[in-house]
Amino acid sequence: MKLVRYGRAGHERPGFIDGDGNIRSVVDLIEDWDGEHLNAKVLAKIARINPARLPLVKPRTRLGPPVARVGKFVAIGLNYADHAAEAKLPVPKEPVVFSKWVSCIQGANDDVMLPKGSRKTDWEVELGVVIGRRARQLKRSEALSHVAGYCLVNDVSEREWQTERGLTWDQGKGFDTFGPIGPWLVTADEIADPQQLDLWLDVNGVRMQQGNTRTMVFDVATLVAYCSTLMTLEPGDLITTGTPPGVGMGMKPPRFLKAGDVMTLGIGGLGEARQQVRAYMPPA
Repeated sequence: MKLVRYGRAGHERPGFIDGDGNIRSVVDLIEDWDGEHLNAKVLAKIARINPARLPLVKPRTRLGPPVARVGKFVAIGLNYADHAAEAKLPVPKEPVVFSKWVSCIQGANDDVMLPKGSRKTDWEVELGVVIGRRARQLKRSEALSHVAGYCLVNDVSEREWQTERGLTWDQGKGFDTFGPIGPWLVTADEIADPQQLDLWLDVNGVRMQQGNTRTMVFDVATLVAYCSTLMTLEPGDLITTGTPPGVGMGMKPPRFLKAGDVMTLGIGGLGEARQQVRAYMPPA
């Protein structure tokens, strides 16, 4: 299934995409697509329902982030060897783990806002992995059975804050709007092999990134197991798994986002997204 949350920001409601591409509401069946409702039992119950029996949602309704109340937004760095090379960093011997603040999460097609004074905001198309069962000290062989589904992520990053203004990457990763996810969460049963997915990202119609998850340094199962040794992963937690080469900081000369730029990105089987960049606006 393709799980969605639709409606205006902060007031999204749960649904899924039917075989004709329409949004069907499940508000009468579950409260939301959050950790409590991403378990196998609930997903199987929804999957058995004839979509024609469920209310249709108006076409072109905004899609918000497909998972509500994400507890942890865990990110992996340098997980493609050719991206490590363009960053002029060694290929890691263990996963590089950092955090994106959950307050940065937004819908797949929402605008991305440049931080105040930003000079080096960059793009990163990534595969997102959503946890469906509590996971702690997993073996690699157990890991994928704890995954509820997969989604498209843009790990938007401010490179000056990430690499020049402190000792942790987290500073440049969690600004408001820096975590567009979706348009939907594709349940794990529909993805035969998460290591055979094409990824791409364009800026203003020009291809910047092109890759495939088979070239990851650490595969999805390894990452989920590894993270479960560092923390208890709860249902609804999100792990974003690293980006292929082609980011702005790796270009010669480097290229970064400016107001008015448009990013379009996608992953095979997981959908596409479009995000326009806008200038910083102070809080109301």
